[in-house]
Amino acid sequence: MTKRKILVIEDEENMAKQLKWGLPSFEIITARDSSDAIELLRNYNFKVITLDLGLPPHPDSPTEGFKLLSRIRRINPYSKVVVITGNTERENALKAIAEGAFDFCEKPVDLQVLTIIIERAFRVYDLEDENRKLHLKVRAPDGLANMLGTSQIMQQLFSTIRKISPSDYPVLIEGESGTGKEMIAKAIHSLSNRKEGPFVIINCGAIPENLLESELFGYEKGAFTGANTKKIGKLERADRGSAFLDEIGELPLGLQVKILRFLQEGTIERLGGNKQIQLDVRIIAATNVKLKKAVKEGRFREDLYFRLNVLPLRVPPLRERGEDILLLARHFLDMFAFESKKGNMRFTPAALKALLEYSWPGNVRELENVIKRAVVITEGRLIGPEHLSFMKEASLEMLMSSSSESITPDVPLTLKQARSMAEREALKRALMLTKNNISQAAKILDVSRPTIHDLIKKHKLRNL
Repeated sequence: MTKRKILVIEDEENMAKQLKWGLPSFEIITARDSSDAIELLRNYNFKVITLDLGLPPHPDSPTEGFKLLSRIRRINPYSKVVVITGNTERENALKAIAEGAFDFCEKPVDLQVLTIIIERAFRVYDLEDENRKLHLKVRAPDGLANMLGTSQIMQQLFSTIRKISPSDYPVLIEGESGTGKEMIAKAIHSLSNRKEGPFVIINCGAIPENLLESELFGYEKGAFTGANTKKIGKLERADRGSAFLDEIGELPLGLQVKILRFLQEGTIERLGGNKQIQLDVRIIAATNVKLKKAVKEGRFREDLYFRLNVLPLRVPPLRERGEDILLLARHFLDMFAFESKKGNMRFTPAALKALLEYSWPGNVRELENVIKRAVVITEGRLIGPEHLSFMKEASLEMLMSSSSESITPDVPLTLKQARSMAEREALKRALMLTKNNISQAAKILDVSRPTIHDLIKKHKLRNL
């Protein structure tokens, strides 16, 4: 079996020999300075690199090491760089991570620890590389080009969309908020024979009930006070195309009758008019409520439900397509990092773990917004769990839960005592979440680093 290559950038010969001897399962290629390293990087693609920050011509300073780290990120932005640093230079190590390094290992080097870090670096590299390749493969041609998903449930959905799109029958798309129902409706239209025609969106839940009828069907001049001119309704504008009735479960019962009549006869009548207008419109409806339940409760007409449910589509929530989470997260990260001109950004292993473990109640839309916010607030190029907004919410929920459990009703507390307990618990949770990383804990709690140090002393917290 071919050994995996590692580039070791180390100016101390004894240290380089120690790494070569202590990492027998890898092929070690060494570089003693920046020029040697750059030449090797231009000729080989190294998945993992170890970098001693103290390089000539100034081995006692991290300046050259940081310069080389920046050049490595430009030459091969996907390589995982493990920084080797002195045990008194932790701040430099953290700075290196903020500037794109994967992890760090302190001198004297514990070879067992370094091996674990390197193995993890290879795993993360391979995972991200696979996601990049899938990112290219899963973008289906034509109308599905903007939809990502490698999970079996999404591949089945894509297949169904292709099958039903050429038909003119109504489509009913059911799925939670944020799952991409509108995008699917657009895909159906673009894959249909109506793709050259209009695609008109009507949000049944966003338009006031007293205006919805005129929005849908239009009106004649003089139909009501203020109707000084004739207005063409949205259904009429969709003639020879598709009309997307979003949140159709919010449609008032009176208008449900008119939509049913249109589906049965293909004609509408403008408000204030007496002329039947023949239309050629395909109806694509979407809802985030269970229409069967709404029918049982008398909020939705059963006959309209059957008319719409000719070609049903269920869009899975993000929690049911866990294989797609990192693919989507990476896609959004690349997109927003490019828009923000922040260059190549990546997630820490802890952030990847958090993304996979979160339940995503807001689905893809929530994931998109979380990544967008993370890109905006992150100062460096590394996104950790402290930059993910749902981590703060989860931390607060745990805090409230644990605080409530620790207070018994028969033990009265003063307001000052309650505040102190809450403060201590919040600090404890932040330190545990970040593995005692002061900078990250400060970001989570939205305070300065000196404040964290003062609170640690105040509450006598150490090594959580």
